Amino acid sequence: MPQSKLFEPITIGGSTIANRIVIAPMCQYSAVDGKMTDWHLMHLGTLAQSGAGILTIEATGVVPEGRITYADVGLWDDETEAAMARVLKGLRDWSDMPIAIQLAHAGRKASCAKPWDGGGQIAPEDGNGWQTVSASNLPFAATDNPPEALDRAGLDRVRDAFAEAARRSVRLGIDAIQIHAAHGYLLHQFLSPISNNRSDEYGGSLENRMRFLLEVFEAVRAAVPNGYPVTVRVSGTDWVEGGWTIEETVALAKALEARGCDAIHISSGGLDAGQKIPVGPNYQVPLARAVKQAVSMPVVAVGLITEAQQAEAIIATGDADMIAVARTVLYDPRWPWHVAAELGASVAVAPQYLRCQPSTHKDLFKSA
Repeated sequence: MPQSKLFEPITIGGSTIANRIVIAPMCQYSAVDGKMTDWHLMHLGTLAQSGAGILTIEATGVVPEGRITYADVGLWDDETEAAMARVLKGLRDWSDMPIAIQLAHAGRKASCAKPWDGGGQIAPEDGNGWQTVSASNLPFAATDNPPEALDRAGLDRVRDAFAEAARRSVRLGIDAIQIHAAHGYLLHQFLSPISNNRSDEYGGSLENRMRFLLEVFEAVRAAVPNGYPVTVRVSGTDWVEGGWTIEETVALAKALEARGCDAIHISSGGLDAGQKIPVGPNYQVPLARAVKQAVSMPVVAVGLITEAQQAEAIIATGDADMIAVARTVLYDPRWPWHVAAELGASVAVAPQYLRCQPSTHKDLFKSA
């Protein structure tokens, strides 16, 4: 069997990752006042034994009003940092898997109920709600409370909050940062003409609509040491006529790379309820391919990647440099083990698990 491309190492910034499997950030809606709980220790601890190349902490609000729900994780003060430090210590004591964090601001899609409680927006006057902000005063849904358009002071405050959360991330020993500019959240709201009707230097032309994300990226880049990996997640398209396009995504990727971005993760959608997404295996891979053809930094593909040969082909054909999994690995936390077995590769596992290696795959495990 040819050597698996999926299990070859890759360098991101100044760090080398053992294989090309990324565990994507997955919100758990289980924090208290932004502070991580034992649920996160249990959830992330399981995934830290999966054999993936890198594990990403869920969307983490850089300010309280930047959370999707009142139960989201945050990293904006000493208390939220201490709670995250406790979880990270538990992970680090038993796993050497690199850990990234997704820094985020939900913008107009904030102040919501937990998904299992309906997920709808909570009014500002209700106990678990607050006034949302965005690029413009356009709500996501007609029934939502309209967001306030960020003024100059508000833009500076959000930009500086991303930088401060980045400094806290480095202090916590987190290995990489991903800036969340996808799925209809704040930075995506600036990018898309559907949600941005500003008439100042942050609206109108593509250059103007990209400006705030690029300012946030530069602030984060300046807040971390040289060589520290800083990456961005974007939606490759809104899947809506008149919305953000893959051509604009390519232009953004080039601008980010010119400013020192170390990798870009290509998802899609999330900005408009009228989106028409052609969901199916590999449905977002063409978006990743278009970006990869335009930049030299690593590109991550994601979306209904569930099979070993499917993941291998994405890397082997050059459509992307890494693949990300989320629901796939929630359903099967040992998915990288099983993929490695099918592809004739090996994964590092904790010594406590070495004796479960199947007799049919004697070279599957190596001690972590």
